[in-house]
Amino acid sequence: MRAALDRAAIWAAFVKIEHTLFSLPVLCGGAVLAAGGRPAWGVLGWITLAGAGARTLALALNRLIDHRIDALNPRTRDRELPAGRMTVAEGRGIALAGALAYGVACSQLPPICWLLSPVPVFVFVFYPYLKRVTPLAHFGVGLALALAPLGAYVAVRGTLEDIEAALWLAGFTWMWVAGFDIIYATLDEDHDREHGIQSLPARFGRERALWISAATHAVGVASLVVLYGRHLDGGLALAGIVVVGLVLLAEQRLASRVNLAFFHLNLVVGFLVFAVVVAGTLSG
Repeated sequence: MRAALDRAAIWAAFVKIEHTLFSLPVLCGGAVLAAGGRPAWGVLGWITLAGAGARTLALALNRLIDHRIDALNPRTRDRELPAGRMTVAEGRGIALAGALAYGVACSQLPPICWLLSPVPVFVFVFYPYLKRVTPLAHFGVGLALALAPLGAYVAVRGTLEDIEAALWLAGFTWMWVAGFDIIYATLDEDHDREHGIQSLPARFGRERALWISAATHAVGVASLVVLYGRHLDGGLALAGIVVVGLVLLAEQRLASRVNLAFFHLNLVVGFLVFAVVVAGTLSG
């Protein structure tokens, strides 16, 4: 039993299962926008399973595609695959399990979800390769998570019609994730430059990259403001957007303390945005 639990812990670490908390708030936010309040519990359950499966698939693919690059980097060479704590076959099995969970959940939602289900998978396969060719790879990471509120919205509505509100939430998510991925990449500036890995810090240096990250976050907050102006209401939601902006500003100021900025503040941002959506929808 102890051996099985240890193995499960390694698999969970492989896909950073705790990072699902980054996607869950925007996923549920898209569902709330679509329903104009709380979605049906059954639908919300399948949406959550689809999101968890998609997140597992995305992280597993990222680790599998990058495991040789990770082995060269002192910061990442202790990850499960390059360190030899897991086999490639195990990684593929985890990716398959995520894909199955995602596929089963999509099959229980409106037919359009099943028809569109390959789109996120294409993005999950595509974005890890971007760092090999463009310093804009951070925006590929953001796009992968930005699909979450769009998918949840379609899962509730069963159509692409009137999806504008979810597009603004997806716009925020895209810029938010890209912005903090730029901050995260500052950890590998010298290594990436030396090994030809494309990132904004490696291309332009840390200071200029952080300015780009700040501008990206500003665009994300602007997307929330537009979402509020067109689809939400109430002083509480507006105050929440102000707080989101302040937390992102703190993230920029604490960019040198990457673990605090990346893991702790970002978790707060996600749930703040969900609170904005709930408060603004219920007030509308």
